Amino acid sequence: MPAEESPLANHQRFHTTDIWEARAEVGRAFCPHELRITRRSATLDARLHGAPFDRTGLYYLDYGTEVRITPGDLESFFLVQIPLAGYAEITCGREEIISSPELASVPSPTGKLDMRWGDGNPQLIVWFDRSSLESHLGSLLGRAVRRPIFFSLGMNLTTPGSRSWLNIVDLMRREAEGPGDMTSRPLVTKQLESLLMTQLLMAQPHNYTSALLGEQPRVAPPAVRRAMEVIEGHAAEPLTVAEIAECVGVGVRALQEGFRRHLDTTPLAYLREVRLDRVRKELLASDPGAATVTAVASRWGFLHPGRFSLAYRQQFGESPSETLRS
Repeated sequence: MPAEESPLANHQRFHTTDIWEARAEVGRAFCPHELRITRRSATLDARLHGAPFDRTGLYYLDYGTEVRITPGDLESFFLVQIPLAGYAEITCGREEIISSPELASVPSPTGKLDMRWGDGNPQLIVWFDRSSLESHLGSLLGRAVRRPIFFSLGMNLTTPGSRSWLNIVDLMRREAEGPGDMTSRPLVTKQLESLLMTQLLMAQPHNYTSALLGEQPRVAPPAVRRAMEVIEGHAAEPLTVAEIAECVGVGVRALQEGFRRHLDTTPLAYLREVRLDRVRKELLASDPGAATVTAVASRWGFLHPGRFSLAYRQQFGESPSETLRS
């Protein structure tokens, strides 16, 4: 697709036939990744256009030939990748789809991402800051989001909800491309970004969809609430599900089913989330010269540094040492 016909042409980041330059520039815009041309005789003709805002961004990316892209975990951001032509094979975690102009891909930050973009497969990409999207979801739910958001990988662009979301994307794109000044005004941009995030969360299925649409009771039954209080009051102590169940006077299976039904989690997963929150609060309040991540984590029951660091990064989008330094 010629540059003058492609979206966001007035926001060109680069245009190159050099694969190393393309990998470096796309990595700067998104994240480090591996990039490989899949056909020996093929020639790269890559271009990136980008209009980043505050919590979101719009990008146009075309490699001009078939490539394989392997970024691994995205970690700190979400993407919605919309093919404008052709197809792409997308694998994220255990899900696989063939993406097309009717089926966008929505890889989640904590799933290993592996992609093969076909020849003639330019894509319009909508970028979302992970912490901002999870915070926005929390404001819609009226409670903190403790577990990462996991979207279904395929987004059917023909549904009414998806078409409404695309209308918001198109509005922001046209404002970025033209002489309009909506996206140059921070207050207006903030409102547009909030609308973009809200409609994505309403249109695309994810692990909080039932709670967001009111399909599950918002208020947990007394036994579950008491178990939450036990966990939050004794998070630094060794706890088993049997001990928690005994404290609230219910059986283990009943307690596990209550957590699954009303909180979409398990008692031990909830305990881990509470402990991670306590670690984060302590790290933020600590002197980096006097405290260590290992000491703080061990006080809250995390005795395996590698597993702890992975869980912490999945929960908060940064390493515990980065939190301590901040």
